[in-house]
Amino acid sequence: MSVSRKSGIMYAYLSIFFNREIIGHSVGPNKNADLVYLALASIKGNLHNVKLFHTDRGKEFVNNLISEALETFGIHRSLSRKGCPYDNAVAEAMFKVFKTEFANGENFASLEQLALEWNDYVHWFNHIRIHGTLGYLTPVEYKKQAL
Repeated sequence: MSVSRKSGIMYAYLSIFFNREIIGHSVGPNKNADLVYLALASIKGNLHNVKLFHTDRGKEFVNNLISEALETFGIHRSLSRKGCPYDNAVAEAMFKVFKTEFANGENFASLEQLALEWNDYVHWFNHIRIHGTLGYLTPVEYKKQAL
């Protein structure tokens, strides 16, 4: 997801779990493999328990850094078919929510401001915001019921 900055564009990347919980995220000045890698590294818990990493075919996902990280933890890579956004429809719908709720017309003065506000948003999204698709529970409440 890109957000604007007075002097350019900054990027936020996130990893989403089955319950729509944001389990990993990062922000940075460039949309690249390092940003994705930082999001993977921010996931709390054992990465060996992550079974699937689904993305589109962007160059930030299909490269040696990400391939090696996924291989290290035995995570299966799943790529959307070329030119088929429907393969990634759930994630794309969530990105629209983030852009509407979080980034809608916002200008962040610095990467630090973006990171601080993004962290607050992720906490709110996971612990306070209810989701109709989860029976009007928060992602964290839904996960507790499912486990």
